[in-house]
Amino acid sequence: MEIIISLLGFILTIGVAFLLSNDRKNINYKAIIVLIVMQVIVTLLMFKTTFGQKTVEVVSDGVTKTLNYGYEGIDFVVGGLVPEGASIFFVNVLMVIIFTSTLLSILTYIRVLPILIKYIGGAVAKITGLSKVVTFNSINSIFFGQSESILAIKSHLDKMNDNKLFIVSTSAMASVSASIMGSYMTMIPSKYVLVSMLLNALSSLIVATMMAPIKKEDDEVINIKEVSQSNSIFGAMSVGALDGGKVALIVAAQLVAFVGLIALINGIFTGIFGISFTEILGYLFAPIAFLMGVPASEIVTAGSIMGTKLATNEFVAMLQFQPLIPELSAKTVAIVSAFLVSFANFSSIGIISGSIQAINGEKANVVAKFGLKMLLAATLASILTGTIVGLFS
Repeated sequence: MEIIISLLGFILTIGVAFLLSNDRKNINYKAIIVLIVMQVIVTLLMFKTTFGQKTVEVVSDGVTKTLNYGYEGIDFVVGGLVPEGASIFFVNVLMVIIFTSTLLSILTYIRVLPILIKYIGGAVAKITGLSKVVTFNSINSIFFGQSESILAIKSHLDKMNDNKLFIVSTSAMASVSASIMGSYMTMIPSKYVLVSMLLNALSSLIVATMMAPIKKEDDEVINIKEVSQSNSIFGAMSVGALDGGKVALIVAAQLVAFVGLIALINGIFTGIFGISFTEILGYLFAPIAFLMGVPASEIVTAGSIMGTKLATNEFVAMLQFQPLIPELSAKTVAIVSAFLVSFANFSSIGIISGSIQAINGEKANVVAKFGLKMLLAATLASILTGTIVGLFS
């Protein structure tokens, strides 16, 4: 029965994207079908085959071991300040972003990631018939998240029509950055982080290209040099470390603000209405959780986490979700974890618009106008990813 409900939820999500399309006659149905098949193959491979499970295990272990080297640097800086056995979120979770951001910057400078992204994006464009810029941006977003992925295609912004701009912006919002992947893995099961990062790239293309269809352009050329801003490997290391430090501080500041505000709002709602704000979110998102495949007994809890993520950010939601994981069913953990692995929240509208503003003010105004629709599309992408993970978990 849960499988039937999940399939219905998947179909309804696609249906919503279809109904919101601004050009239904030109939807590339071949691309949509190919992308859905790719999602099924990736999920089946990762969760239902020995090879896939071993791959996820090896990658997860590799990430964990790599992060342990990063903790050596953290311990050198703050060693002795944290009592033994204690866990301080900024130190144990956020400071590791500095290390992973540095690694990412190095891999970008030596052209490992840009070449990988270019050819994977090109392959997706070839088999789906979608624009190379769109597929490149989607794959690029797996590694670089919102701002950086937009910067990598800055030379194409001038020629983009509104639909293509909508797709690349939605892909950026539906993604996460590989630089904070390790932080997520300290809060939710690592296998869902890895799989969701891949699925989100496909989900965002499915939803966004239905809502804003485009035609393929044969003369598009991707310049991988635009991805890296550094002139030397030492410069790449410095840029990566500084960028990681900025992200860690920004996330810390957001958590102080959002967690405090949620507590304040919960207190006000409880005092006035006798029910907290997060509980209300739980009831609002409960039907969505149910259609994604969450067992009926857990839909309010799952809905509360999902609503919190949309209203604040994924870190706040993960912090609320983490202590609940042992009490929830494996399916609920899978679905909610997958849903949380994206930047789809209200603050991301400003981040993406601001990133484009730094490059092209005219296009930034366009993005600002469809900001809420973009958020809806990115949220639908997260729902698709969570649903398909739930189907095969």
